[in-house]
Amino acid sequence: MSRLRRLAQGGLLLLLLAIVAIGSGYSAFERAVTERIAGFAAPVTGVEVRDRNGALLRAFANDDGGWRLAAGAEDVDPRYLAMLLAWEDKRFAEHPGVDPVAFGRALWQSARHGRIVSGGSTLTMQVARMLGRLPTGSFAAKAEQILSAIALERSQDKAAILSLYLELAPYGGNLEGVRAASLSFFGKEPRRLTAAEAALLVALPQAPERYRPDRFPERAKAARDRVLDRMEALGILDADEAARARREAMPPARRPLPMLAAHAADRLRAADPSRRIIDLTIDKSVQARLEAYAKEKAATLKKPVSLAIVVADHATGEIVADIGSPDLFDRERQGFVDLTRASRSPGSTLKPLIYGLAFERGVAHPESLVDDSPGGFSGYTPQNFDRDFQGIITARRALQLSRNLPAVELLSAVGPARLVYRMRRAGAKPELGDRSLPGLAIGLGGIGLTLEDLVAIYGGLANGGVAMPLHIEPGAAAPGKRILSPQAAWYVTSILAGATTTAKGSPGTIAHKTGTSYGYRDAWTIGYDGRHVVGVWLGRPDGAPVEGLVGEATAVPVMQDVFARLGSPARLAGPPPGILASAGSGLPPPLRRMGRAAERAEAGLKPEIVFPPNAARVEIGFGEGGSAGTGTLPLKVRNGRPPFTWYVDGRPVTLGTLDRQSSWQPAEPGFLSISVVDATGAAAATRVFVE
Repeated sequence: MSRLRRLAQGGLLLLLLAIVAIGSGYSAFERAVTERIAGFAAPVTGVEVRDRNGALLRAFANDDGGWRLAAGAEDVDPRYLAMLLAWEDKRFAEHPGVDPVAFGRALWQSARHGRIVSGGSTLTMQVARMLGRLPTGSFAAKAEQILSAIALERSQDKAAILSLYLELAPYGGNLEGVRAASLSFFGKEPRRLTAAEAALLVALPQAPERYRPDRFPERAKAARDRVLDRMEALGILDADEAARARREAMPPARRPLPMLAAHAADRLRAADPSRRIIDLTIDKSVQARLEAYAKEKAATLKKPVSLAIVVADHATGEIVADIGSPDLFDRERQGFVDLTRASRSPGSTLKPLIYGLAFERGVAHPESLVDDSPGGFSGYTPQNFDRDFQGIITARRALQLSRNLPAVELLSAVGPARLVYRMRRAGAKPELGDRSLPGLAIGLGGIGLTLEDLVAIYGGLANGGVAMPLHIEPGAAAPGKRILSPQAAWYVTSILAGATTTAKGSPGTIAHKTGTSYGYRDAWTIGYDGRHVVGVWLGRPDGAPVEGLVGEATAVPVMQDVFARLGSPARLAGPPPGILASAGSGLPPPLRRMGRAAERAEAGLKPEIVFPPNAARVEIGFGEGGSAGTGTLPLKVRNGRPPFTWYVDGRPVTLGTLDRQSSWQPAEPGFLSISVVDATGAAAATRVFVE
């Protein structure tokens, strides 16, 4: 074999070996990339609770205590993205995970200096390092970054890789990702950043602990200004804007991340820990204003007195604001307790629904006369809160004055079971304790209800008698349930708005009712305008009495302040068809008087002797020994129909007088039987002793 042939064969063998080696190397490379693609797992981001418009209400840290929030290009300021790519990886859109130009430069510098001088890392390689928690400064780590970066580029598009960087970039301490950093340092989402803020967020990941602005503001400023200088040189910022940005102060400290609607957020997260996004019907701006107000108001209350507020849209049932306590971390007020869901005695707050049922069933009308005087009902003898009685008044006035006796009499007429049924139709969950059947006491607070329950009930009153399901999570609106007829609901609204008569027209702007539970334990006010229903509760979380805690004095001012913070109130709706705008004799006879008031009217047709009262001793001036007296015996009658005829011992003494007062002079002392007969023949009698 010639030498030339041997050389050719040797060359061919070497070529085959090279091909095999290259093939084997390529196969190994492909296997390594494939393994890393299979092992890719997106980072876990913190649970986010968002408002009705997608704004962040509350964020939860990860299990390791780190703050990391989901982010994409649409979540950050476009200028920040331009600055980031210009600083970190200007060829990000073109390279396959490794930038040959940057990598070649890094290899040449490393060869010259015997160590890694510049990493030549692309943004994708940085993401690979952060995902794998890889160290920096070693060739092995750099090789792993390259393999992982190529795997990322093959399995993810550029937008997803950029999103991973925005979520994983370190910003010092337990902050990861641009959203957590922006919220912590600037108190806002990164959608709108100043040039200085954007530059700081670009610079920080280079050395997150060394450049922390809350600890090393001078270093942070120097790093930020280097970014600004580069951006000015590249034309991304003009000279004036860059100069203004350099003058901007460093953030002095970290801020807490948002924690609005904390109780609702905790409850829903606990119900389903796997959810990463929890959307609520809450309006962030309203929630923030009312939470600030609740803290301000609580500062004026003696500890441990607390408060809770719920605001809902009564046309949809959506909860707009939900404040379970003024401060989640106030231990003295047990701020961790969600007082919107605490079952308490509602005091007088159920009276409007009682009256509404009476109006609906034709038992009464707002202008019907009712009796506010002492009495008993099936063994139950209620008293008025102020221990006073008004006598015969209209149902309208009785509800406006929150009189107990008329409310119990109306409840007796419509039935406690019907009241409980209508509450449940509104979505309330009344607690009856160990009673299987509700009694009359529930009308005055002898039942357990939550603030949310009462807001649901009053939402039905405000919405023309249809209660929409109260809910705090968005979704397909469930159909509402009727709890009162439109006419009955409007009658109640007219009364609660303070209207003096049943007139056709809008009754005003805000209707409200107060309640105070037995022993001054709970003070309530529920009010509504043409759009919102507002529920307010004050009391001690442990249910102990609070001296002077009355709904009218303590809860009403809070309700008024809440409405003031909701914006211009919407006027209440006008009356539906079928309203009976009459009073007195204009009402049908059965509606003119109700219950005991009707009984008293019937009794009032009969005459009644006012003086002398039965069994009285009347001194009219007889002398010793029964000598003739010098005085006369007054005779007085009320009720009955004139003319009147008076009889003494069966003999007439006055005939057909139209006056209700008369007199007669007895001839001698002793017992007298006195009677009076009116024009209808109705009579009354009394027996007295004169002396």
